[in-house]
Amino acid sequence: MIVNGTQEEVATPISVADLIATKGFDANRVAVELNGAIVPRTQRAQTTLKGTDTLEIVTFVQGG
Repeated sequence: MIVNGTQEEVATPISVADLIATKGFDANRVAVELNGAIVPRTQRAQTTLKGTDTLEIVTFVQGG
């Protein structure tokens, strides 16, 4: 699986929500793209990843 541009070994099947938690991201402060499509927050727990997927996790940063 490719996560944020890097090939990673991820134990699948795993949900998008579980992978976000495993990686230490705050689920309320990220946007997720799976194979080119945005995964809505309401669908993350039901969306299961496969070893051939490409996932981008983008964090929101507030500046001042």
